[in-house]
Amino acid sequence: MYRRFLNARSPLRLLEKGLHGGLGRGNLGLVLAARGVGKTSFLVGVAMDDLLRGEPILHVSLDHTVSHVRDYYDTVFEALATTTHLEDVATVHAEIDRLRRIRAYPSADFDADRLREALDLEGQVGGKIGLVVVDGFDPAARRPEDLEAIRDLARAKEVELWFSAPLADERIEAIPTTLREVETLFSVVLTLEPHDQEVALRALKDHDNPDVSALHVGLDPRTLLLVRS
Repeated sequence: MYRRFLNARSPLRLLEKGLHGGLGRGNLGLVLAARGVGKTSFLVGVAMDDLLRGEPILHVSLDHTVSHVRDYYDTVFEALATTTHLEDVATVHAEIDRLRRIRAYPSADFDADRLREALDLEGQVGGKIGLVVVDGFDPAARRPEDLEAIRDLARAKEVELWFSAPLADERIEAIPTTLREVETLFSVVLTLEPHDQEVALRALKDHDNPDVSALHVGLDPRTLLLVRS
């Protein structure tokens, strides 16, 4: 059931095809969107993809409390369970709760040292973390060397690390100039754009591939699951 759901509707299946294998361990990914479009929902969907396959994840929030993030997961899970007719909902929900780790920090306090500390601790009590999602991170406000330290940590720990960051405009054609100093540290950059009854997911950067036009899919605005490709 998990595989059928993931293969059919998770946008990560198309990312893996359209982005030459997806993000990959040791790499940083960034999703950009205007406020309210679905950055957190996308990150929760990325995390849910691993959770439904029995893999532990770490969710770091820089602008919400742990309880708020937990409630957000519950809301997204309820929508997923309803729209996909998930079987044995209570058991699956309990398994997700067991595998999901949530930490909240003031934005100014989050850095490579904090992340290393969290990964080391979670590794001791709940198994090796392979995926980290960081919500509310503004790379334009950080020094390149700070982000480079996080990238080096992701490589050393062999984790896939996704960030979300806000945009001033709902639609953009290229990576904003405010990110030029740190652009090379991200292997994949995506944007979410509202379009009528769906959210469009587009790639702005795909590792070293110069052609990023292949990835352009539509997502359900409630769950950020695929509605078209």
